[in-house]
Parts: sequence; C-alpha cells; structure tokens
Amino acid sequence: MPSHPDLSNIERELESRQKVYKLRNALAELDDEFDRIYIDTPPAYNFYTNAALIAADSLLIPFDCDRFSLEALNNIVAVVNEIKEDHNAGLSIEGVIVNQYHGRTNFHRDVLKKLNIGDVPVLEPFLPASVKMKESRDLAWPLIYYAPKHKLTVQLTELFSKLEPDLEKTRKSHPEIKAAAEAKHAA
Repeated sequence: MPSHPDLSNIERELESRQKVYKLRNALAELDDEFDRIYIDTPPAYNFYTNAALIAADSLLIPFDCDRFSLEALNNIVAVVNEIKEDHNAGLSIEGVIVNQYHGRTNFHRDVLKKLNIGDVPVLEPFLPASVKMKESRDLAWPLIYYAPKHKLTVQLTELFSKLEPDLEKTRKSHPEIKAAAEAKHAA
C-alpha cells in the first residue's frame, strides 16, 4: 500500500495524540493473513519511522555506500536499541542492504571495511546504482516487470530469495499485479 503526501500534514496531530502504537495494533490484526509485511519508511527518523519500529519484528537497513551513511547507520542502531528498551523488546536488525555500490572503486571498498556494527549481517549481493530503478520508480512500475532481466532485478530477486527462502518455494505468480502494472504503464 503506497504512502500519501497528506501523511506529513497529520503527523503532528498523531504525535500529539500519542498514536504511535496504532500501526502495531493494525498489523497485529493482519497476522493470520500475511507471512510477512514490509514497511518502507522515510530515511529520516520521525513519527512514522518510530511507529514502524515499534510495530516491527525486525528491520532491514538500506546503506548507501558513503561516509555519511556510516554515521547514520550508527545512529539508527542506537535508535533501535532505545526502541527495544522502551517499546519493543523483540525488535532485531535482520541485516544491512548495501545500495549504490560500485565494486571497482577503492572508496566503496574502503567504506565497507569500516562498516562494523557488531553481529548485524551485511547482506549480499551489494546492489549497484541503476538508472533502470529510477525509471521504474518514476513510472510507478515494479522493476521486476519493467526490466525483468536487468542485473539489479536479478540481484534483488537473489536477495529476496535469501531473506524469504520459504516464500520463494511456494511463491505464486501474480498475473493480476503484472497486468495492473502493464495497464498503468500503457496509459
């Protein structure tokens, strides 16, 4: 389910009414219907990120390969520890997903060497920057349908298979999703 720009308008009201547990309660009602629910939060730590961390069992941390992201990663680990202490003792970091990676550059290899966050796994494959991903996002068309044979699509599928090995075995093709994406793209 996509986000909506109006969420920024109601953030302060939700915060002031202490609705931070509303997402957790809503997701609890869906436990029997879904094996797993992914929540994509904004890169800034705000009310919505806080609510998602309180509601989540685990999280994946995207990591752009730069020094600024190293600092941000340490900050998010501290936030996760605080959330665990105050609101969600079961929250765990499932892994770090490396984005915007250029394996031929010394800079990116050096940044990865400095990536030290204890026992949190750094998941492979490392994902490169991609114009196809930007085009796909701009068209609101899933990359897997927009460019199914593209290197990034293959790598994302590989990463998903590692994260969800049981789902991969039973995953059904969803022609209705593909048809909706194609219809939107054709319009």
